[in-house]
Amino acid sequence: MRGYYANKEDVQARLRRIEGQVRGIQKMVDNDKYCIDILTQVNAATSALKQVAVGLLDDHIRHCVVNQTEDGKDMIKEATAAIDRLVKS
Repeated sequence: MRGYYANKEDVQARLRRIEGQVRGIQKMVDNDKYCIDILTQVNAATSALKQVAVGLLDDHIRHCVVNQTEDGKDMIKEATAAIDRLVKS
């Protein structure tokens, strides 16, 4: 069982909302909306995805790292690499 399992429905709901945001952005482009308005929505969707990522990372550390769920893996190194990727994005 993965760390996010207890919050799986919440994660899925957030991802569906983000999917809706992205479809809305596509419609804005289709309808030739103002560039800055589109960029604002892209930023909102990006922020929402980052929030999901931080939540998953929190669950990963609290569950997978603490319980060493993957035999033979350096779970701290893996979490640190994930944090590095998130910070660089």
